Amino acid sequence: MERLQKVIARAGIASRRKAEELIKEGHVKVNGKVVTELGTKVTASDKVEVDEIPIEKENPVYFLMYKPRGVISSVKDDKGRKVVTDFFPLLKERIYPVGRLDYDTSGLLLLTNDGEFANLLMHPRNQIDKVYVVKTEGIPAKEDLRKLEKGIKLEDGKTAPAKVNLLSADKRKQTAIIEITIHEGRNRQVRRMFEAIGFPVLKLKRERYSFLTLAGLRTGEIRELTHHEVKQLRAAANESLHKNS
Repeated sequence: MERLQKVIARAGIASRRKAEELIKEGHVKVNGKVVTELGTKVTASDKVEVDEIPIEKENPVYFLMYKPRGVISSVKDDKGRKVVTDFFPLLKERIYPVGRLDYDTSGLLLLTNDGEFANLLMHPRNQIDKVYVVKTEGIPAKEDLRKLEKGIKLEDGKTAPAKVNLLSADKRKQTAIIEITIHEGRNRQVRRMFEAIGFPVLKLKRERYSFLTLAGLRTGEIRELTHHEVKQLRAAANESLHKNS
C-alpha cells in the first residue's frame, strides 16, 4: 500500500506537496468516495480520481534538457510563448520541469513526471550544487566577487555563500565571464545577486546540476537520464537533506 499523495505525484498530476493540498481541499476520490485524510493509503487496485478524472499510472520518466533562451520553464504559457514541453511532441507522459530557468536563461533543466523525485530535488533544505556561467556588464573586482562568496542581502533575505571564479575579462568591451556555484533556487537569484553588486547580467547559462552536465548536447536537445543517474541524484538529495535536517 502507498500513501495517496505519493500515488498522485507519481502519476504526474502534481508534486507531492500540491497533491496534499488537492486531497485536503476535497479534489480527490478513492473508489468513488471523497478522501481528505493525508494518511490515506491505497493499493494498485483502488480507483483514484482527481477532479473526477481517473489517474493513469504512468511509468516514471526523467529527462535532461539543454534549454534555449526565449523558452518558458513551464508546461503552458498564457501569452502563447514557447514552453519546454513543446520540445517533447511525441511523449505520452505528462512531464513538468524540476524548478525553473528564466525565459532569458539557457542551460541544464531536468524534467520528469515523478512528483516525489521532483519534490525531493526542490526541497528548501537541499544543497545540491547548481553551476552557472555569467556574462556581466562591467568587470567586477575581487572584493565585489568576495561579497557574493560571503552572501548578499536581497529583498527576500541574505543568500547562502557562493563559490565564484572569474574566468575571463574583456577590458575593451568591459565585460566579464564568471562561474558561480549556488545551491538555492530563488526566483532570478543569480541575476539579482550580480545586480546587487552593480554588475548587471548580459547572459546567463546553467552548466551543471549536481554531477550532471550538458556534455554532448546542443541547445534545444534532450536526453533521457540513465537509471544510475536517477539513483545518484536521489542519493545526493537524500544525503543533503540528512545533513541539513
